[in-house]
Amino acid sequence: MRLLPSLALALALVLAAGIQLQEHPTKESQNLNWDKFSGFWYILAVATDAPGFLPARDKRKLGAAVVQVHRTGRLLVTVAFSRSRGCQSREVSLRKDKKKAVFRNSLRGVLGFHVLSTDYSYGLVLLRLGRAGRTYRSLLLFHRQSVPSFLHLRELMDASAALELSREAVVLPKDASCAHTLLP
Repeated sequence: MRLLPSLALALALVLAAGIQLQEHPTKESQNLNWDKFSGFWYILAVATDAPGFLPARDKRKLGAAVVQVHRTGRLLVTVAFSRSRGCQSREVSLRKDKKKAVFRNSLRGVLGFHVLSTDYSYGLVLLRLGRAGRTYRSLLLFHRQSVPSFLHLRELMDASAALELSREAVVLPKDASCAHTLLP
């Protein structure tokens, strides 16, 4: 009989933890200082539901992003990522949504660029891409250094599980040759 209250308490704690995990990814950074967030970032880990987004294991390398405030309400984002055909980079200008803390450019297939959390040394970014009626989500771990902390990796894994992206989550190898193509 004493086991029943303990089980109820354990169940309540598990449910509360689950609710916190599900709330976290949708909570966007409303008061983000984009001047502080701007600059060069390594992409250290990725969780995605996009088929073929990640190349084969032996071709994976650290990614990189450069985020710049272009003008009020606009961001210029350049991303270099290891793909099956080698390192590729793309640049896109994003416009701030007037109602949400998201930047987008639907003409270029970027439906959402959300910064879910940051302390400006790392950032957890949810990228929504889509064309021809298909949408894909990628959760990216941005970091100023080329080595992630355990806490930031844990945050990515928790958020990717809540977003149901955890089966396709990978920490990228330390090879920064692709990432360094964006360095000035």
